[in-house]
Amino acid sequence: MALLDVDGLDAGYGDLQILEGVDMTVDEGEYVTIVGPNGAGKSTVMKSIFGLTTHMGGRIEFDGEEINGIRPEQIIRTGIGYVPQSDNVFPSLSVMENLEMGAYILDEVPEERVRRVFDRFPILRERRGQKAGTMSGGQQQMLAMGRALMLDPDMLMLDEPSAGLAPDLVAEMFDRIDEINEDGTAVLMVEQNAKEALRRCDRGYVLVQGQNRYEDDGDALLADEQVRRDFLGG
Repeated sequence: MALLDVDGLDAGYGDLQILEGVDMTVDEGEYVTIVGPNGAGKSTVMKSIFGLTTHMGGRIEFDGEEINGIRPEQIIRTGIGYVPQSDNVFPSLSVMENLEMGAYILDEVPEERVRRVFDRFPILRERRGQKAGTMSGGQQQMLAMGRALMLDPDMLMLDEPSAGLAPDLVAEMFDRIDEINEDGTAVLMVEQNAKEALRRCDRGYVLVQGQNRYEDDGDALLADEQVRRDFLGG
C-alpha cells in the first residue's frame, strides 16, 4: 500500500482551479520528484497535500487515512513534514528556538532528535544561538529541514530546496536530502533543478498546466527524448 495516495485531485485557491485530476503516489521510503514548467501547479500539489489550498475534488490518503479537508495542524500529526519554498524559518528566533518550534505539538522537546538534527547539519550546532534571519540562504534551508525533522516524519515534502542557493551549495543540499531518504524517510520534492532531481530520485512526475503529463523512474524520464526536449532543455 502506498504511503501517500493522491487520486483525481482537483484543487486551487478560492474559485481559481489549478489542479485537474492529478494522480500521485509515494511508497514508504521512496524518493519522488515533481518537475514541470513554471505555473504547472507543482507547489500547489504540495500545498494541497498539506491542507493549504481549496479542495475541489478527488482524494488524498496518507498511511491509509483520508486527509483532504483537514487542517495543517492535524496533518502534521499524521507524519508529514513540509518545508515551503520561502518564509520557512522564524527569522527573529534562534536556531535552537526554531528547532523547538518544530516540536511544538509534543509535551517536551526530544533531546535525541535535536542531536540527530545537529549531527545531520553540523553548522546548526555551531550556530544554535544565532538568529535565523542573520544566516545565509543555505543555512536557513538546512534549518527549515531540521525543524521539519523534529517530529520524525514518515514523509518529508520539500518545495524547491535548492532555490536561491549558491551553485557550490546545491550539490551539498541534494546530498543531505539523499541521506534523509536513505535513513528511511520518504521524500516528495518539487525542484527547479530538474535534471539533478531526476538523477537522484526513484520516480518522477512531470506536471503541465495542472495535470499529469508523464510519470516514470527518474532515469527513464531523463532518457526520454520528448521529456528532455520539452522540459529539461534538451
